[in-house]
Amino acid sequence: MSSNPVRVASLGMGWWSDVLADAAGRTPDIEIVKCFTRSEDKRNAFAEKYNCQAVTSYGEILADDSIQGIINTTPNPVHLETTRAAAEAGKHVFLDKPIANTISDAKAITQIVKDCGTILSVGYQRRRESHFQWIRDRIAEGKFGKLVQAEANISRDREGKFDLTSWRYTAAGMPGGVMLQIGVHYVDVLETILGQVQSVSGMTSQLVLPGDNPDVAGLLMKHDSGAVSTLSAGYASASEYYLMNIYGKEMTAYYDLHNGLRTLKRHSDEVVPVPCEKNDAIAEELEEFAACIREEAKPTVDGQRATESLAVILAGITSAKEGRTVDVAEILA
Repeated sequence: MSSNPVRVASLGMGWWSDVLADAAGRTPDIEIVKCFTRSEDKRNAFAEKYNCQAVTSYGEILADDSIQGIINTTPNPVHLETTRAAAEAGKHVFLDKPIANTISDAKAITQIVKDCGTILSVGYQRRRESHFQWIRDRIAEGKFGKLVQAEANISRDREGKFDLTSWRYTAAGMPGGVMLQIGVHYVDVLETILGQVQSVSGMTSQLVLPGDNPDVAGLLMKHDSGAVSTLSAGYASASEYYLMNIYGKEMTAYYDLHNGLRTLKRHSDEVVPVPCEKNDAIAEELEEFAACIREEAKPTVDGQRATESLAVILAGITSAKEGRTVDVAEILA
């Protein structure tokens, strides 16, 4: 590891920009030196909190040759223009998921960074969590046997906790609502474990929250391997909750937020707790971004992978609207 941190700037000041900046502070690999958002108050507050320089335009960041990368947490609809500007200025980009709201934008972003010879790393920290890595390692060792099924839930209570004017809670800013905003995380995890999704059947509903987006969603997915998975995502539940059960012919793994990871083997009724030390998944993805800039690594989630992940969610949105099963290939075409 180099003794000098990679110098980056933060673009877009919201709650997630602070989460990433907090994580950057937990690793010596990356240093936020400048920040910009259109709101003067927000950028000044961010600069004071994270000891960086607030600038009055994105152009100032792009013109600074000492800045190697951009941590981009701007609204989804402007990911293309902000990433294009960075790539054309020779800056590498860490982009908050999803890569975009449309496949056309996602493909354009992927092509632009390729043409400019810059790096795009898309933030999907859930896949890095230690319990999911443990599962993948045991699958690689053959401990699960044939993978057949999975079920997952990712849910939170958002009633009274968001601003209706925020882009994150509008159909234009976050199509599919909770499905795209947090469901996409566990779609990504399921694909890392069971393989890519082939087809999707989706349902959504709006039960608790105001606005124009669904607050609960369900996906039934068939993976290329033939395995079937289900995913529930919600913003209308009583509390935060995560669940992931992976079923293999020889072993099943059960994970949930409150009880951790457990396993159950074939021909046994003994549920075995699996100690998994909590890791700093967000800091790890920023460390990987720094390593990529130093040409010591490749992005785990690049533009192509992020586009494929987006396509699964868009297939679910299409399915919910049209009442049919949708092939992911149709969305990617």
